[in-house]
Amino acid sequence: MRHLTLLTALALTAGLSAQAAAPTLTPGVLKIAMEGTYPPFTFKDAQGQLTGFDVDIARAVAAKLGLRPEFVLTEWSGILAGLQANKYDVIVNQVGITPERQKSIGFSQPYAYSRPQIIVRKSGNFSPKTLADLKGKRVGVGLGSNFEKQLRDAGGINVVTYPGAPEYLADLAAGRLDAAYNDRLLVGYLITKDRLPIRGAGVIGQPEPVGIAFKKTNAALGNAINRALLQIKADGTYAKISRKWFGEDVSKP
Repeated sequence: MRHLTLLTALALTAGLSAQAAAPTLTPGVLKIAMEGTYPPFTFKDAQGQLTGFDVDIARAVAAKLGLRPEFVLTEWSGILAGLQANKYDVIVNQVGITPERQKSIGFSQPYAYSRPQIIVRKSGNFSPKTLADLKGKRVGVGLGSNFEKQLRDAGGINVVTYPGAPEYLADLAAGRLDAAYNDRLLVGYLITKDRLPIRGAGVIGQPEPVGIAFKKTNAALGNAINRALLQIKADGTYAKISRKWFGEDVSKP
């Protein structure tokens, strides 16, 4: 019995060592890129501390890998290029898993699902239900985002791009835009937590998966991240984080 216990301990130690040995730019550190201006996913609280759903997920994954998380804040428009330029190991910032991105970027298994939503002013009468209802309208969206691509593909929409959500939501609230377009989970959070004078309108399309992005050539890191994601789901960590931010499990479509 003691022999079996020793073997089990050795196996567990080997497993942990294998995870901690995941190849990263700096040994013992996982450099994680995110915007830091995208509530409730990545943002700074009233005390200036980085927080959010993606921040909690990133920290939990790094802990399972035996690595110290180091956050690198950057605008969305350059975040994917920064990964390719070896500025960080991963991106944890609601990066949608699309066939186009998968050609050049590695992705973990999906760790969340959501759907895009049209956002309008709370006081207005404009209630678009589809992207077709936005034709001829000024619509704010994040530069280089999957949401921007969807608006442009729809055609006929006056797409106005911004570096991040705070800027275009401020313009929407001030009446400089007719609508904005972003994640359904973001809309719900801003309405209930920040009390912005906005409301959700049409929810568009099917649930979309998001994953942790890493360099396509670093398959070993990707495999280790997938194991870590399975572990935080199995031990209840993921469910706790998801309920904290959304009151629901967002790991399923």
